[in-house]
Amino acid sequence: MSTTVQPPVAERAYHPDVRDESAITSTVAPRTPERERLISLDVFRGLTVAGMLLVNNPGTWGAIYPPLEHAAWHGWTPTDMIFPFFLFIVGITTHLSLNARRDRGDDNGALIRQVLRRGGIIFLLGLLMSAFPLYQWGNIEGVADPSILDRIAWRWDHVRILGVLQRIALVYVASALLTLRTTLKQQVIILAVLLYGYWFAMTLIPVPGKDIGALTLGDKSETLAAHIDRAILGTKHIWTGSVTYDPEGILSTLPAIGTAILGVLAGRWIAQRRPLIERIAGLLAVGCLGMVLGLMWNWSFPINKNIWTSSYVLFSAGMACATLGTIMWIIEAHNIRWWTKPFVIYGVNPIVAFVGSGVLARLIYTLWKVEYNGKPTPVQGVFYNEVFAGWLEPRNASLAFALTTVLFWFAILAFMYRRKIFLKV
Repeated sequence: MSTTVQPPVAERAYHPDVRDESAITSTVAPRTPERERLISLDVFRGLTVAGMLLVNNPGTWGAIYPPLEHAAWHGWTPTDMIFPFFLFIVGITTHLSLNARRDRGDDNGALIRQVLRRGGIIFLLGLLMSAFPLYQWGNIEGVADPSILDRIAWRWDHVRILGVLQRIALVYVASALLTLRTTLKQQVIILAVLLYGYWFAMTLIPVPGKDIGALTLGDKSETLAAHIDRAILGTKHIWTGSVTYDPEGILSTLPAIGTAILGVLAGRWIAQRRPLIERIAGLLAVGCLGMVLGLMWNWSFPINKNIWTSSYVLFSAGMACATLGTIMWIIEAHNIRWWTKPFVIYGVNPIVAFVGSGVLARLIYTLWKVEYNGKPTPVQGVFYNEVFAGWLEPRNASLAFALTTVLFWFAILAFMYRRKIFLKV
């Protein structure tokens, strides 16, 4: 992990559709244009990070406005777009970053080492977050008086191996390596193989003890992906919210790679030296097409975040394209930037927001308890009840706590931004 003190956004971005009249009359060879920096990419990432903080930190999970909840199974809500948006951005920035490093003279070996190093660090951070605090508090079933070593061993014996950061790491490495030396045509073929192959596997392969997968898609515990998670990871190492499947499981990571590859394709388009408005129009057009195709595929392979269906990949990537195109139209084409600074602040330090908020949530929602009304109560519950629940309707109180969390992390990230501290892996 490194710290840089360079400003994250250039003051002036180069646009190939703006003519420089002085270059026409000058007898001096024109200067090579500086690399274009689109503030809209940081804003898009910042919106995604702020959305993640909002939906991950309600005052109470029992009172949430429907758009801020995940779909129960099939279907989608705005909350279900946050993770694929982030993977889509990973694809865009992967393409732009690797191209920039190649332009600076890095060979393929150096690029591959960089990808593997970054992916390994992100995966390790995710694993440590899953294991945090690396020690099991409270009673341990079957152990009357557990020692410190017993508590550490139990924690690692029950750690969730895969998770959000782990999926980001795996998807980043796979999408970077698959697109590093391939042509556009080859990348489209890889994408088609991933999405169609996953569709055929999930619907046509017989599930152990059941019929073909298409008949088990409505049962969370009986999909092919769930059976693979339990067979390989075991029930002790998957998401405790289900015990029978992992929403960031093994098989469903394959189509998630497709989400990042679609981001790579978007990055290729954005990086072209075409007029800005043409690139924006392309994103909007392809975004609409992706959403339509995803909705059509939904008829046979339902949109579902938990198993990351192929229809979900197309639909969410289409929405990401349309959202990014809209942001670019507002910021880059019309130069309406008065509202962007908070989201730039979120967007340039995403790893701090994700890891920091995850660790803090584990502390205040679960580990740190105080006496309240005669019983040990998590600090989060005490704060929520004392500050919000006493005078607001439950869903509004829950939302107010979530917004407070968003503002809390904004204050931390703004301090880092002013000090020009940007943590990158």
